[in-house]
Amino acid sequence: MMPIDNPALKRLALAILLVGAAHAAEAAETFTVAPREIADQKAVFATVESVKTVPARARIGGTVGSLTVREGDIVAADQVLAIVADEKLSAQLQALEAQAAKARADLRRAEDLAARGVLPRAQLDGARAAADVAESQLDAQRQRLTEGRVLAPAAGRVLRVPVTAGSVVLPGDPIAVLASEDYLLRLRLPERHARYLKAGDTIRLSREGAAETAGTIRLVYPEIEEGRVVADADVEGLGDYFVGERVRVLVESSPRTAFIVPLAFVATRFGTDYVTLERPGGETLEVPVQRGIVAPAGDASELELLSGVRAGDVLVRP
Repeated sequence: MMPIDNPALKRLALAILLVGAAHAAEAAETFTVAPREIADQKAVFATVESVKTVPARARIGGTVGSLTVREGDIVAADQVLAIVADEKLSAQLQALEAQAAKARADLRRAEDLAARGVLPRAQLDGARAAADVAESQLDAQRQRLTEGRVLAPAAGRVLRVPVTAGSVVLPGDPIAVLASEDYLLRLRLPERHARYLKAGDTIRLSREGAAETAGTIRLVYPEIEEGRVVADADVEGLGDYFVGERVRVLVESSPRTAFIVPLAFVATRFGTDYVTLERPGGETLEVPVQRGIVAPAGDASELELLSGVRAGDVLVRP
């Protein structure tokens, strides 16, 4: 073979040799199958719940004159949800306005007479006191009328509106029920899983048409209800769900033994998975396998095999 004098050709030849060596090393890479203990995963249903459910209540009794929200609306804190009107309060306001106007007129006449020296000082002071009392009573009545506005106690979503415009309500009656903007998942699992479930565990939430989402158990309640263990989990993005919506969740339960192999050692053709086994004498054999859990420990590069391999088998990278 003639020597290569061109430096560019030398670099190309060296690169080809390095790539060939890398492919050879990759092709020769093997993995020995061994049992590993993993946490089994169970599919359960959880419910989207609001951390806080608060009612917006009427502060005065009367008739619901206007209702500005309906179920499903998103509201801000202190937003006006409805106005409760009391005809008696309105009539009292008109009477107090008339009394205040009369007291102001009497005060003006008293001041005019006092300026001309024909009205004693004591009567002028009495007119001023009467005008001040009338104004105070009028301001108090106006304040009572503003209490007819029903305000949202917190920001959130309206769950229920148990009244309609024209309904008669008493002080303290709920006008609307709000779910605060903080949501959580409430899980109810069979009690046999109680000893395996703990705060800090990771769950995986799946919803049709959406990507899988991870969450964390925040609290496991110490009381078992109707044979179920109740737990709360934090998951981002729950604000897009309906309160009370049921979703499918994968949770870790009792540990078990499984065969976990790197995903790179599994080939898929026409919907069937295969692995390549190394046989004595350097021969290889391709066998079909059945998949189990993908990424059983949170590592997307691993895969569980349910059948087709046994402990001690040596896999060759396909």
